Amino acid sequence: MRTAPTILHLDMDAFFASAEQASKPSLRGKAVVVGGLGPRGVVATASYEARVFGVHSAMPIAQARRLAPNAAYLVPRFGFYRSISEQVMGLLRALSPLVEPLSLDEAFVDLEAGGAAWDAESARLVGTKLRADIRAVTGLTGSVGLAASKMLAKIASEQAKPDGLVLIEPGTERALLGPMPVRTLPGVGPATGDHLRRAGIHTVDELAEAGEDELVRLLGKAHGHALYAMALAHDERPVVAEREAKSVSVEDTYDVDIHDRVRVGLEVQRLADRCVRRLRGAGLSGRTIVLKVRRYDFSTLTRSETLRGPTDDPAVVREAAARLLDSVDTTGGVRLLGVGVSGLADYTQEDLFAQAAGAHEPTRVEEPADEAAEEQPTPAERRWPAGHDVRHAQYGHGWVQGSGLGRVTVRFETPDSEPGRVRTFRVDDPNLEPADPLPLVARRPEGGPVESGGASEASRETGGQVSSEPASLPKSRSGNGGGGATSRP
Repeated sequence: MRTAPTILHLDMDAFFASAEQASKPSLRGKAVVVGGLGPRGVVATASYEARVFGVHSAMPIAQARRLAPNAAYLVPRFGFYRSISEQVMGLLRALSPLVEPLSLDEAFVDLEAGGAAWDAESARLVGTKLRADIRAVTGLTGSVGLAASKMLAKIASEQAKPDGLVLIEPGTERALLGPMPVRTLPGVGPATGDHLRRAGIHTVDELAEAGEDELVRLLGKAHGHALYAMALAHDERPVVAEREAKSVSVEDTYDVDIHDRVRVGLEVQRLADRCVRRLRGAGLSGRTIVLKVRRYDFSTLTRSETLRGPTDDPAVVREAAARLLDSVDTTGGVRLLGVGVSGLADYTQEDLFAQAAGAHEPTRVEEPADEAAEEQPTPAERRWPAGHDVRHAQYGHGWVQGSGLGRVTVRFETPDSEPGRVRTFRVDDPNLEPADPLPLVARRPEGGPVESGGASEASRETGGQVSSEPASLPKSRSGNGGGGATSRP
């Protein structure tokens, strides 16, 4: 069992909302909610200013609007967030070959495997420098947890939020975990938590005191054994480098239930084409086509068909998805549709292209990659999602504050400008066009990041665990003793 706190967990702070605030000077310090803005939309991320009002991720947008009616509500820009995530993950991979991304804004790193750290002092220095590097490269902040296991490192990063670093010293794990609620442990969701609460178990200490046999009786053999070990601060799960994708899929949730069977079929065909674009973009093919249908009553059905070999042919995927749809009763309406491909491979068997039923239609010309702009054939029908980037021929770069009744309102500002002015245009104004996001951090001519005034690293202390050492990596263990820095008590 590892004893040195060399497992690092990074969690970017309110990632989507923070990226939007950094991109839009007028929103800094204000409540920002990112998510689907339709009647059935949910919150993806809320800024810390919005959380004061009780807004949190996975909350229905309608409820968030009641709690924080004056917040800025923005449609996600996933391509923009992904580009920032790639920068952050690049910094992590420079530390170790064992980086386990959990999402765009969260990952585990085994520092010992990369020789970056071997004890508490060297791990703290690496965590401090990482936070400074993330701020310098992206302009955003991340919280770091350091411990001897993945479970404890994640708990530490939660304690460090926002914008901090917490290191759990060896030997203090049980005392730290004991008073925490059982929901703190991985694998204890709402249902398991309620089951334990009914048995009189509320804290991790009470979980350990119940004993392994009692937990097995309450939760079953596998779950009971695992939770008892975690209650004793034992977590042997290794950091696993990024796994290959097991499937590629797309899905859409509709603001209004779809009742027309023909419309349902057209939506499935469109989703199949989007799925194939992602499949080809990843250089993959797959054998199993999967259809997902959530009906008006929230019942969810999945149907699948396995082909004789892998394919990335749009016609094959479309026809397989159509056959699967034929076996699903959509009477009463459909609220969500999805198409996926699994059984992935990195090659395609050309002789299997004809395996779809019936004659092959010619492969469609692929639609633009901007899925949000699909099915917008004329300028008059252009959509202007709130928060997305635009450029005006006269006023320059800005972002959409809102649109409706044939008008679109734009605030003209950039990440390094003062809060900008607001102007309103017709939705079909020929001088207004969608634009790519601007980088959050200005670049030097040679490509190096220019640190903003906020990039200096004066680490916030959290429970006496954070040090303010200079942002320098420790030297190799075989060098001069790990850099010689001393930990702050």
